[in-house]
Amino acid sequence: MTFATSTRLGGLALATTLLVAACGGSSATTAPDTTAPTTAPESQAAESMGAGSPAAGESMAALPTAPAPPTGDVKLQGAGATFPAPLYQTWFETYGGQYPNIQVDYQANGSGAGIKAITEGTVDFGASDAAMKDEEVAALPSGVTVLHVPTALGAVVVIFNVSGLAAVNLDGDTVCGMFLGTITTWNDPKIAALNPGATLPATPVTVVHRSDGSGTTNAFTTYLDTVCPDWHGTVGAGKEVNWPTGIGAQGNDGVAGSVKQTDGTVGYVELNYATQAGLTSAALKNADGKFVAGSTDGVTAAAEAAVADFPADFRQAPIINGAGADTYPIAAYTYLLIPVEWSDATKASAMIAFTAWALTEGQAAETGLGYAPLPADIQSKALGELHKVTAGGTAVWP
Repeated sequence: MTFATSTRLGGLALATTLLVAACGGSSATTAPDTTAPTTAPESQAAESMGAGSPAAGESMAALPTAPAPPTGDVKLQGAGATFPAPLYQTWFETYGGQYPNIQVDYQANGSGAGIKAITEGTVDFGASDAAMKDEEVAALPSGVTVLHVPTALGAVVVIFNVSGLAAVNLDGDTVCGMFLGTITTWNDPKIAALNPGATLPATPVTVVHRSDGSGTTNAFTTYLDTVCPDWHGTVGAGKEVNWPTGIGAQGNDGVAGSVKQTDGTVGYVELNYATQAGLTSAALKNADGKFVAGSTDGVTAAAEAAVADFPADFRQAPIINGAGADTYPIAAYTYLLIPVEWSDATKASAMIAFTAWALTEGQAAETGLGYAPLPADIQSKALGELHKVTAGGTAVWP
């Protein structure tokens, strides 16, 4: 497979914003995306790329040193998930500062678009929060193999904007009811039962969902499909579904922006986007019956509990209702989709050097940006995958 020569779409190696392009759609009305792309403040980015916690340093000490990139100028083109876009932006800027000859253009246009682009060979790498399905793997051109390289984990949180309501407890049944359209006001008896003593307004519930093919949607609908028989029987799970109600918005930042603008709204985004938008998220009831807010600690707990079940092909499904009292119930890995065989050895070398750096030094940035670093076992396995990449049949990182 010959991968297209990279073109500059936004200068992300040194830029301060990510491109967010439309991809996919739904039959629902689409809300305008008036929110600026989410970016990590420079001070936050600098702090998050510091030495990291002692625990992180200890785990990184036993890992191999990332290989040096090639010395010539290289431009890498990627596209896909919006979920990790703020993290990837920080990585591209930091790595570009260390190696100015390596430029990475990343178009954050949704996981579905990332899978489509890597399948069609229009990018050097894709990105997705949802592992490729069997049929998507089968659709790759003959002889092409793509690695799923996990880079981080995140929480998918239920955000809301309701005047007079600063906090709310929800469970699978109530979240499902709102997104099915059967719970239509915020003072519905089912919500009231989970929030004794709270004054709940009669404000109508307005659902905001993704309009593009999205790994965030895949994780959220997998949760609903797991906890709600009515959802399982009518809607199901996936990067795109036929939403029973609500309005669509492009990307995590589009959903956050739409929720922030309108009273009574509820939506779902990756934790970082809720934090950056200043939006409150619901405490969700986990498998142990405890109401927990979305947090990197809660995601880490979910990931650590599921390490033993991590699949050999790296296509880990979202971790729903993981074991543990403090586990957050919607956690998901995000992946770089990297071809095994490259025709351009210089690009392949740059891709592997950057990715190995991201899996080692780059992990220190994650917690400060609202993501959970990889468990040590998964981190080691991910680095091992990079040794499979070849250029002209020769291993790029022997």
